[in-house]
Amino acid sequence: MSEENNVNNENNEIKPGEAAPKDSEFEKLEAELEKSIRERDEYLDGWKRAKADFINYKKEELARLEEIVKFGSEDVIRDLIPVLDSFELGLASLEKAGPVEKGVYMIKGQLEDVLRRRGLEKIKVTPGEVFNPVYHESVGTVEANISTASYQSGTVAEEVETGYVLQSKVLRPARVRLVK
Repeated sequence: MSEENNVNNENNEIKPGEAAPKDSEFEKLEAELEKSIRERDEYLDGWKRAKADFINYKKEELARLEEIVKFGSEDVIRDLIPVLDSFELGLASLEKAGPVEKGVYMIKGQLEDVLRRRGLEKIKVTPGEVFNPVYHESVGTVEANISTASYQSGTVAEEVETGYVLQSKVLRPARVRLVK
C-alpha cells in the first residue's frame, strides 16, 4: 500500500523540466463552473416562478369555483321570482280563507323558505326612504298627498313590485314610485 502512495505521489509531483498545468486550463474550468452555476440559478428561478404561477392559478380557480357554487342556482331562482309574484297576486285576490286558500299560503311559504335558504332575500322598501338606484328602479312618480306629505321630493312613495337580492347580488331591483 505504501508503494502505491509513493507511486501516486511521484505521479502528482512536478519534476524539474516538466511543465506545470496551464493557467488557461484552470480559467477554462472556472468559466465552465461559473456558467453551470448561472444556468442552475436560471433554472431554479424559472422553477420558482412556475411554482408561484401555479399556486396563483390554483387560488384563482378555487375562487372561480366558489363563485360558480355561490351563484350556480341563480338562473333557476331568477325564473322562480315571477312564480312568487303570481302567488302574491293570486293570494291578494282571494276573498275567503278556506282550506284551499290556506294550502296555497303554505305552498307560497315553503317556496319562500327554500329560496331564502339558497340566499334569496327581498329588498326592503320603506316609503319615505331615499331612492337608491342600486336597489330601486323608478317606474313613475306620484303627487304629494296626505300620506306622502312628510316625504321629500325624489324619495320612495310606494313599492310597485318586490325586488330581490341573491348573495348580495341584485337579481331584480324593487320597482317603486317616487314623490314628485
